[in-house]
Order: sequence, then structure tokens, then C-alpha cells
Amino acid sequence: MRNQMNLLFLPLTAISLSACGSVQKEAKRPNIIFMMTDDHTTQAMSCYGGNLIQTPNMDRIANEGIRFDNCYAVNALSGPSRACILTGKFSHINGFTDNASTFNGDQQTFPKLLQQAGYETAIVGKWHLITAPQGFNYWSILSGQHEQGDYYNPNFLENGKPIEEKGYVTDIITDKAIEFLEHRDKNKPFCMMYHQKAPHRNWMPAPRHLGIFNQTTFPEPATLFDDYEGRGTAARQQDMSIEHTLTEDWDLKLLTRAEMLKDTTNRLYKVYKRMPAEVQDKWDSVYAQRIAEYRTNRLTGKELISWKYQQYMRDYLATVLAVDENIGRLLSYLNKIGELDNTIIVYTSDQGFFLGEHGWFDKRFMYEECQRMPLIIRYPKAIKPGSVSSAISMNVDFAPTFLDFAGVEIPRDIQGQSLKPILQNGGQTPTAWRKAAYYHYYEYPAEHAVKRHYGIRTQDFKLIHFYNDINEWELYDLKADPREMKNVYGQPEYASKQQELLKLLQETQRTYNDTDPQEQTNVLFKGDRRFMKNR
Repeated sequence: MRNQMNLLFLPLTAISLSACGSVQKEAKRPNIIFMMTDDHTTQAMSCYGGNLIQTPNMDRIANEGIRFDNCYAVNALSGPSRACILTGKFSHINGFTDNASTFNGDQQTFPKLLQQAGYETAIVGKWHLITAPQGFNYWSILSGQHEQGDYYNPNFLENGKPIEEKGYVTDIITDKAIEFLEHRDKNKPFCMMYHQKAPHRNWMPAPRHLGIFNQTTFPEPATLFDDYEGRGTAARQQDMSIEHTLTEDWDLKLLTRAEMLKDTTNRLYKVYKRMPAEVQDKWDSVYAQRIAEYRTNRLTGKELISWKYQQYMRDYLATVLAVDENIGRLLSYLNKIGELDNTIIVYTSDQGFFLGEHGWFDKRFMYEECQRMPLIIRYPKAIKPGSVSSAISMNVDFAPTFLDFAGVEIPRDIQGQSLKPILQNGGQTPTAWRKAAYYHYYEYPAEHAVKRHYGIRTQDFKLIHFYNDINEWELYDLKADPREMKNVYGQPEYASKQQELLKLLQETQRTYNDTDPQEQTNVLFKGDRRFMKNR
């Protein structure tokens, strides 16, 4: 499919062979494959106890390695999360605070440090950081759709060259990953960032999975009809509800082909036309049932919310099926070439996602469903199979973990902590480990209208401050109220705990040099801001 791959890697092989003295030592270091999806949440993974879908290949990574139950995004938004992962630093330090930012690729990243230490590095799939990748021997990233890429016949930039591929994006990204592995310098360890677009909005399944859940009724979350009583302004004024925000065309796909042809400026038509004719025919057949139901039944109120929720789940979860299948493909290939057990395999997402909880989709909030992110790791040379960890971890921890396992000195300015001691100790939390995860979200005003906020999440409590245009605090007792339905900030019985958490918040902000978020945000957002849709 991509004949230029052999040419791309020949010079790298030649260079590596000239350094024969270090080859044997480098071969002993572990390879790294960092698998990351977009908007995949633990509720949609069977290894986390989810009852919506079976994910056998993800489950295999967890069962043969470790599952982290308390891993958190520090800024639950696609671009910022990726910048935090690359740098091991929080958004206010790496400069990519929101999806209108541009990543400064000249700064220190873990792929650059691994490359300098003799690793062959690559990234395939979603990048979403605007500037060209640096620190990679090979890169092939999605372009178009505001850097999200398309599900069908997607465009890529491959080492700077524009390419349009034929097929379904999840399969193509895996093809590219396997081709990199085939043509890499076999004398070097490798680090590959394998980043899928799915299951990002607008949730377009692979042709083989179109309609697969049409006859399935998924269980509704207990908070689907949340009225936000006992919460503050931010929860009430968001614009990410299944009831009001899901669009009939883009999200629910309630347009026939004839209707799309009448308005070729419609976003759904623009992605629909990328499909091959036979896929369009199947699409029309599958979604005809949905369109007929919607127009015949004329549902309202809670019945309509429930109906929309089912359509949302049918599309979202169908895209997850292809992700899981392709993880299986990649694991099988690693086994075939004898590298499976010598490779640290990490699976995560850029953050979690709401699957109807509180009546929402999307992310951004510090609430549990989207702040929490999946993290499962397989590496039998260091990890006991079936391990589970409750240690509070964050996505800024990934970079120092990779460097630690590669034997590369962790720079002092990296803010995350290596997870290696936890991985090597059956998931046990080290004595001096952090007490809280820190969170700071900046993108307001913007799509979905989630207010700016920061806070901490400990094992049992969550403290959030919504600031800037409002000044409201929220405190949740996660043991008594795991669904975060009752804000107990200011209640007398929590006065002591509240003071304790306020003090811990201040200490955490000092630790991460985020001591005046209000003033910092005024500087970062000075002047007009432009926000792209669907970031």
C-alpha cells in the first residue's frame, strides 16, 4: 500500500549498523507501544466491569498485565491531554491549554529523549497538535476534519507528504503500525505511538459493524435524567446533553441519501461521500430503520431522551469493536515476530467520556466519567499478570515511566512520576506516593460551554473550583456519593474535611507551579480566542 516505507527506513538501518558497539546493549531494552484511543471510557471496557460491550483484546492486556483503577487526565480534552502525555508536564507549563492552542514542538518530549538514547520512534494515527511532529523517525498522522481525520478514506500526512488512503480509519492505522514494525531497524528498540481516531464523535462504524447493535437495547445509566439539583451553575449551563445537543444529522444520522443530496454543505454528507458506493448502500439500509422510527413515533420528553441514548450507544460502541479487533491484530503480529513479551504495551485513551451519565455525552468536566481514563499495561518481564492498582496516577506519569524503563534519565523538569515501582510491585502504592490528582480545564467560552475549573481528586473526595465568570465550589464524598450527585461544600459536617482539602489543593498547586490559576488564565486568554468545532 505504501511502497515508500522501505525507502524511508533504509537510511536509518544504515546509520544504526555503523554503531555496532551499542547494538547488543540496546537490544536488551524493552520496546514500547503506546496505544491511545480518542474518547474511550472505562464504562465501555469489559475489563473494567462495563456491561455495555465485550472487549476481549483489551481484556487480554489487563489480564496478562495490570489495570489502574485511579488514572486521571489532568485536562480532559484531546489536544491538551496529548501535550501533557508527550511532555510529562501540565498544560500551564507545556503551553497547550485548549484546542485553540498550537503545540510548541521544539520543547522537550519523551519521544525525543528516547530517540536520542537510541530508540527508533514512530507515531501513527491521530496527532491533533497542529504543528508537525518532532522526535519521530517515522510519522503518519491524520489530517482534515480539524485534525481529527475522517472515518472513511482518511487523509494523512506521512513524514510531511499528503496521502489519501482507501478503507476504514481504524484498520488503516493498524496497517501503518504493522508496516512500521516490518521495516524498522531491527537492531534498535522501538517506541511507537499508535493513536486511533475512534471512538470520537460522530461515531461512524466500520462497514462490517454497521447495524450490528440495531436490535440491542443497552442499559441506561442511573443518572440519565439528572436534573442537577444540588449542583451548581456549571452543570446546569453546559451544552453537551443528549436531549438538546446531539444533532439530528451529524450525530444521530437521521438524513436519507436524497435529503443529503439536496444540501451538499451538510457535514454528514461531506463524510458520507467519502464512503465507497457499496458502503453507502449498506449505510442507507442500516439507518433507514432509525429514520423511520424517529419520524413515525414522534417521541417526546424522557422517551425521546431514552431513544436518542440508544442510537448514541449503538454507534459509539460499534466503533469500539473495530478498535478492539485491531488491538488483537497488533498483538498477534508482535507475537509472530517474537517481540510480544519484550514490548511494554500500554492501552489508554486521551480521557474518559460520558455515556449518558448526567444526561451527557462528551468530556471536559472534572467529574468521574471523563476525568478518569483507562490505563492497562502488559509487560511480563516486570508486571505480574492480573495485577490491579488503586494508586492515583495521571497522564503526566506516562512519559517518565517510559524513560525509566528505557534506562533514560528522567529530566528534573518533568512533573509526572514514574509508575515503574507500582508496576514492579504488583500494583501496590508506594509509601511516599501522591495524595491527589490535579486537574485544570481552560477552554471556555467554547463548544459545550463547560466553565473553567481546577481541583483535586483524592482516594475518597473531590474538590472543584469553577472560576472566572463564576465563583463556585463543589465537594463530593465519593464513598457516600460515587455518582457525584450531591455537592457537600459548605455543609457543617464536612467543615473539617473541606479545610483539609483546601490546604491540600494549595499544596498541590504549589507543587505543580499553578499557584494563581485565575491570573494565569487572564494572561493566557487575553484578547480574542478562536475555538474550532468538534475538538
